[in-house]
Amino acid sequence: MVGVVGSSIPENTPHAVSVSLPTWKSIVGYEEGAEWVISKMKTGYPRFFIHKSIQKLASTILSKFGQPGEEAMLFPTPCVAARCRQFIKATSQTTPAPTIRVVEFVSRAGKGSYGDGRPISSDLCAVMYPAGEAKVAKQFWQHTGDGVSSRRAEFCQREFDEGLLVEKSTIATQSPPRISRGPKRYSRGDVQFKSFSPGEEEQDTFVEERFGRNLDLAFVDSAKLAIRRRIAGSLKVNTELKDALELPNEDGRMAEGFSENDVYLYPTGMSAIFNTHRMLMVTLGPSKSVCYGFPYIDTLKILERFGPGCHFYGHGSSEELDDLEQKLESEERILVLFCEFPSNPLLRAPDLQRIKALADKYGFAVVVDETVGNFLNVHVLPYADVVVSSLTKVFSGDSNVMGGSSILNPKGRYYNQLKEALTADYEDNHWCEDALFLERNSRDFVSRIERINRNAEAVADLLKSHPRIKRVYYPKYSPTKPFYDSCRRPGGGYGGLLSVTFHTTQDAIRSFDALEVSKGPSLGTNFTLASPYTLLAHYGELDWAAGYGVEENLVRVSVGLEETGELLETFKKALGAL
Repeated sequence: MVGVVGSSIPENTPHAVSVSLPTWKSIVGYEEGAEWVISKMKTGYPRFFIHKSIQKLASTILSKFGQPGEEAMLFPTPCVAARCRQFIKATSQTTPAPTIRVVEFVSRAGKGSYGDGRPISSDLCAVMYPAGEAKVAKQFWQHTGDGVSSRRAEFCQREFDEGLLVEKSTIATQSPPRISRGPKRYSRGDVQFKSFSPGEEEQDTFVEERFGRNLDLAFVDSAKLAIRRRIAGSLKVNTELKDALELPNEDGRMAEGFSENDVYLYPTGMSAIFNTHRMLMVTLGPSKSVCYGFPYIDTLKILERFGPGCHFYGHGSSEELDDLEQKLESEERILVLFCEFPSNPLLRAPDLQRIKALADKYGFAVVVDETVGNFLNVHVLPYADVVVSSLTKVFSGDSNVMGGSSILNPKGRYYNQLKEALTADYEDNHWCEDALFLERNSRDFVSRIERINRNAEAVADLLKSHPRIKRVYYPKYSPTKPFYDSCRRPGGGYGGLLSVTFHTTQDAIRSFDALEVSKGPSLGTNFTLASPYTLLAHYGELDWAAGYGVEENLVRVSVGLEETGELLETFKKALGAL
């Protein structure tokens, strides 16, 4: 359903990960900072729009610990905060270098409600920087995905207000701690909900938690294990969709030799990518990376801005692999090749067999982002050292929680080194409440994928037949279909994402404005979601994107769970506006 400008998608969802930008004009207004759009923004995609709960906590901390002219950005641990501080100092154009402070807060909570005596608490770090460095600080927040989540911020706000979250240097002088019971709506025992009437400020929370289906916080560890096991189970090769979530063997190890212990959770998909790249640099030594194929923009930014840089092969062509091989033959060292399977938004599948052969010959690592293809449609682990994914997308589906994962291939060349590095360095920063939502949302992962596959193929077939549409980008129609099919699971489909270009921009605008579905950023939602992707992701570099085949009038569609016939009628109606 089409929403109003700036409202959350889904509606009445306080931690929604999408925001309604229902017309082409509103997209342009958002990108240009138009007051009539920006003033209505209640939320936004969390790595681009800092949630108002996070803004509130940052303001609270600044009011007590800040200095004149400072702003603050919040992170879950000192290690993450230190990386942010280092990035700002290294990236800043200010002379002399700006003063960046890290203020650490620790919890004074006693026994909590995990059920085993461990406190439910959250430490916190505020990176304080001059207001003139806000743009640079936001780059770190956006690219790494390692900032605090909105649910963590709300919990920390309560702890701060109650005197349970205090600045670290004062902890020894404080009076004995009060007992923290964690978020009240998840305290041990039955989950209790108030009765709400329309208009009450807590109505959003009631809607998000309707039916009381979330686990008690005592089961957080079990929820995270279930997520990791669910991912590991879905990665078994030659497995029909209906059997993909079968529990592992008694020893916890799957048929291919990997277990849930090879699955690592992160607060966002981009955090999984950032930290995988960071771990590879730590393990193998910093060298240039390769970004193969036109990627989601922040992946490229990570490879360019963190480390020695990267070679960008944005067409994802065989000729570019030839060029890479020539570089490798000349003894240029490559750390890692990153690629998406398939790519976003052009849905091209890389030649993983050739990439794997080059990696074996020349000794670089391979990281495959299978967010768009997803675990149940494609099996890419044999070709990768690490498989990364945004769990925010179709794994969750409900568009109300962020998450990411990385999976180590135990048969990969660098498995032992990466395992050792992660054992020493990995921080589980996926906030407990977020994990509960993610576990709940992903329980019907298999049945949702099957339906989304069918719906997306039907929509793609319809759009491809229309004379006013220039091209439909979809794995089934791509010239790289053989590469996709070589990794497609038995019973797997072509996923829920497709992109469309038009012969004229006016046709794109008319059909998009007439399309009666949710419209905003993100993908993999249980409901159909559309956006003029190039405008949202590359507004300041449209000519650059066009040079790689990503046209300005491209519309990306993430197909949902609606009834197929009704969905097709919705798209026919939009096409009728042409």
